[in-house]
Amino acid sequence: MSTQELLEDSLREPAIGQTSKFHWHATPIGIAALCKKEIPNSPKVSYEEALKEGLEVGLDLSREERESHYSKKGLVILFYS
Repeated sequence: MSTQELLEDSLREPAIGQTSKFHWHATPIGIAALCKKEIPNSPKVSYEEALKEGLEVGLDLSREERESHYSKKGLVILFYS
């Protein structure tokens, strides 16, 4: 299965947490921060915002690798080791 397929499958499962800007999902690849919505005419959600909000749900992702993906549900920031 490709990374994109694994993400899409995992985003169908219930979130493990929620913050003001993200739904948090556990995936076989790592932790996925799904942006709730993109606000028109505003800067894109940053990795720093995801790191800060991750702490609100007990996730210290500061040492993890990270990358962005677009899924059918929107922008996903993927954190992995």
